[in-house]
Amino acid sequence: MKIYGVDFTSAPSKAKPIALVEAWLEANTLHIQHFHRFTNFPDFMGFLTRSPVWIAGMDFPLGQPRRLIENMQWGKTWAEYVGLIGQMSKPEFVETLNQYRQGRANGDREHLRETDRLAGAISPMKVYGVPVGKMFFEGAPRMLAAGFSVLPCHPTDDQRIVFEIYPALLARQLIGKHSYKSDTKQKQTATMQILRQEMLNQLRSPISTAKYGFAIDISQAITEQAITDPSGDTIDAIFANIQTVIASQQPNYGIPETCDRVEGWICFNP
Repeated sequence: MKIYGVDFTSAPSKAKPIALVEAWLEANTLHIQHFHRFTNFPDFMGFLTRSPVWIAGMDFPLGQPRRLIENMQWGKTWAEYVGLIGQMSKPEFVETLNQYRQGRANGDREHLRETDRLAGAISPMKVYGVPVGKMFFEGAPRMLAAGFSVLPCHPTDDQRIVFEIYPALLARQLIGKHSYKSDTKQKQTATMQILRQEMLNQLRSPISTAKYGFAIDISQAITEQAITDPSGDTIDAIFANIQTVIASQQPNYGIPETCDRVEGWICFNP
């Protein structure tokens, strides 16, 4: 089975493409041999719909906080509110969240899902700075429209399985909270490159093999890209792929039965 790890962006371009690592697991070895970059959404979705069977870990919020959904009266299920949001334009969605925040008390303007609290992730309502809200807007409706099985929000019989992951969780296990990437050229340092090399070394070590239950074989070309890519998009796609495999080896992909299916779940929580 094909395994995809996706580092997503809400505005793919040549300067900031969607990064996707393609791999397969064979004889307890994860083979990371193919790397793809997509500068637009049609090419990205065309790639995903080309193969009938795969699992993919997506680095963007697949859901929004229940409190927001209920306050906005957007429906009772994930498919309802994602379908409704999918009919909006991006400016309409951003303005809707801006208006929602107005007049609300500090600490009550951008809600967190339960899974965000556990993972230490930011609110999926955030549309400025790290615009994960815009990533949700561009990603979740496309997953719904394509008919993929979106776990745990909208499981279907489709053999293309999508769930949410968070590469920062794996990075924290490897190097703590040290910074290893930046999209801002002035903030990119040689130390970050050394840290990216160190993380790859750790992942391919016997310790990681024993910890995760499989060895990790990364092609030399992808290794070099991951080390030299200061944005961190390449290494985050690698992390996403590894997290996808870890989740796939757990019962129900590590998603607790009690999780809120309206909100969704970040697999590979600590």
